[in-house]
Amino acid sequence: MFTKKLLTLSAALLTFSFSASAQQMASCCARPGANLSASATEAFAMLATDKDFSGGHDAPLPYEFKGEGKMIEFKTPDGSTGKGFEIKSAKPSNKYLFVIHEWWGLNDYIKKEAATFAVELPGVNIIAIDLYDGKVATTPEEAGKYMGEVKTDRAVAILKGAQMYAGPKAQLASIGWCFGGGWSLQEALLGGKQTVGCVMYYGMPDKDVAKLKTLNSDVLGIFATQDKWINPEVVGQFKKDMSTAGKSVTIESYEADHAFANPSNPKFNKEFAAKAHGQALNYLRGRFKVKA
Repeated sequence: MFTKKLLTLSAALLTFSFSASAQQMASCCARPGANLSASATEAFAMLATDKDFSGGHDAPLPYEFKGEGKMIEFKTPDGSTGKGFEIKSAKPSNKYLFVIHEWWGLNDYIKKEAATFAVELPGVNIIAIDLYDGKVATTPEEAGKYMGEVKTDRAVAILKGAQMYAGPKAQLASIGWCFGGGWSLQEALLGGKQTVGCVMYYGMPDKDVAKLKTLNSDVLGIFATQDKWINPEVVGQFKKDMSTAGKSVTIESYEADHAFANPSNPKFNKEFAAKAHGQALNYLRGRFKVKA
């Protein structure tokens, strides 16, 4: 558990948790509007300059992923191209899991996460999507800058480009932590009838009931009751909004603080983290109809 390899992975996982803080504050601070994701992007831009937020991030330890998979490029509907890291299923498959990164960008730690899901979900193509257009942060200052520069229209174009790459017959599911958790829900909305599942760790709930009504799948949300921003009240409102929209959401709330699933965080809870991962994995296996 405390091997050098795990410690380096822990450093990467740390980013999932703190990016969640940004998502959570964004849900509270975003200005009202029909396009909540755009409001959230603006709120995140403000958080990028928050000393309490950026000061809690240590630069990730050096790590080089040497497993299977390759970087890919795909066309995006805004006339540009998007990037991702793909691990194809051993057998041809129309099932795709989109893994969405946190505030450091698509670094080698995220590739390792993608590789883990590739092993756990045989028969599913895995694509870790790059919402930073090739930029990867190695310091909190860079990460804050890149996160603050994310434009909603461009991020949406990248996700739509990934969907186009997967094809019109693809079954799509997404998972993300923190910054990526909020975008996981947005991906589920953007995927329309092709969406079969969505997992959001500490992600920003969308408050637009009209948008939630368009979801084609249920949602698994994993939260912490002691979280400062996505607190029980915010999570409860999300549950009510989903009910109003006529959609199903499973809320897994742990009696823990923000980042409880992060091995490198002082408030890491090994038992809860393992249980939450198992819930996410079982959920995805069920939506993709993949045997354990």
